[in-house]
Order: sequence, then C-alpha cells, then structure tokens
Amino acid sequence: MSENHTPSSGSARLDTSVAHNARVWNYWIGGKDNYEVDQQVGEHVAGMFPIIREIARADRWFLGRAVRFLAGERGVRQFLDIGTGLPTADNTHQIAQRIAPDARIVYVDNDPIVLAHARTLLTGTHEGVTDYIDADVHDPAAILERAAATLDFTRPVAVMMLGILNFVLDTEQARRTVRQVMAALPAGSHLALTHPTYDEDLGGAGQIPAMKFWNENATPPITPRSGADIAAFFDGLDLLEPGLVSCSRWRPEAGSPAVVPQYGAVAVKS
Repeated sequence: MSENHTPSSGSARLDTSVAHNARVWNYWIGGKDNYEVDQQVGEHVAGMFPIIREIARADRWFLGRAVRFLAGERGVRQFLDIGTGLPTADNTHQIAQRIAPDARIVYVDNDPIVLAHARTLLTGTHEGVTDYIDADVHDPAAILERAAATLDFTRPVAVMMLGILNFVLDTEQARRTVRQVMAALPAGSHLALTHPTYDEDLGGAGQIPAMKFWNENATPPITPRSGADIAAFFDGLDLLEPGLVSCSRWRPEAGSPAVVPQYGAVAVKS
C-alpha cells in the first residue's frame, strides 16, 4: 500500500468543551469517538427530532451503496471524499478497494479529531493508494491542489460530498464549490451527494428547530435546503437513476426503506 499523510497540528485545535458535528454524528451511529458534551447535545437533538439517528444511518448506508455502484457498475477507480468524518466500519477506501484493489482514495476534512484518526483511514490495499489531506470545503482550490498529488485528474474521479455542503451556509458559495471541483475533472467523473432538507414531503419540517438548537450549542453551524436548491448542485451534470430522492430510497438493496429528510443522488459529468 502506498500511504500519504499531510495532517496539520489538529490536536492543538481540538476543543472538547463544545459539541462537534463529527463526534455527535459518530455518537448517533453508535461509535465510540465522542465526548460527554457530544452525547448531551446528541441526545437533546434526538429528543427534538427522533428520526435523526435514522438519518445518520441512512446516510452511512447510502455511502456504501454509492461506492459499490461507482466502483462496480461505473468502473470508477479514483475517489475524492470531501467531509470524511470519523472512521467507522466500511469507509470509502475499504468498500472501493474490495471491488478494485488498485483504487485510489483521497479523504478531505479539517476536523482536528478526524485528523487524529487519519492513520486509521490509511489502512488500505497494497495495490491502491489512500491519502488524507487537511483542507476545508470552503476552499476548493486547496482541495484540488493537494488531491492532485495522489489522483490523476486526466482520469475520472468520483467526488463524494455526503452531508458536507450543509455546513456551507451561503448557497451560492456551496454551488461555486461544487462547480469548481467538478470543472477540474474530466468527463466520466461522478458526484455523489447527500444533504438535509426541510421539505415537508420528506418529513423535514422538524429539522428547523433542531438545527436552530444545534447552531446555538454546537459547531459548525448547519443549514437545511429545499430539494430545488439541492438539485441545483447537479447543474451541468447528468443525474443517474433514480435521480434526487430520499437517500434511504437511492438504489435500496432490499425492500422499500422509510423515507428520511436527507436527499441523495449520484450524477455523471458528460
């Protein structure tokens, strides 16, 4: 396995006095990498919006299905996972490299606790490459510059943006981020994205007070968006079946899962 690792002094930025998204999300999906403050905020949000744990699990399961689809059916061999989060079972590189041992994966995050776990993320195959870069979704130019050390931007790349653009509060800035990243990649590249919504037909109205509490008691601040706003992130790309749907309903592997107020979709650049 080829390993690259470019963390900064994340431990110096680690603040355990305020709940942080990566750790609370980890708590909701049953992980161990969280603190009492994360558990308290997580429980309060879950009390206000009980479906949040189902959303967290549905988003994680979407990751697995999307990567299997991209590596298996679409033949993608390079992944740029922006907004990695804390490692759990079946991270992007593990799923992709089971299908294609030579797959190359670059993880991107700027959360200090994720940085502290970066070595866990770097356990991949001998044939493939797994890299981790410390960069912010608000700075796509830096992401592209650093990722280019590992990924070949003349060949297709699957960009994973799962539950990350909701932390870019300005919608136009979020759109620019997607456009800038995808513009740097060749035809045949893909975008996989999930995003929370307040759309009532997905049961999202309860997100609004829960996110207000979150923004007053945790970091980083978050925003939900309408399905129309989320669909606009795919402008210029071709949405693949079944289009933009509740992430639990995107190519489910069994049955008809319950709808959750988190959209998910995969698109290709033609």
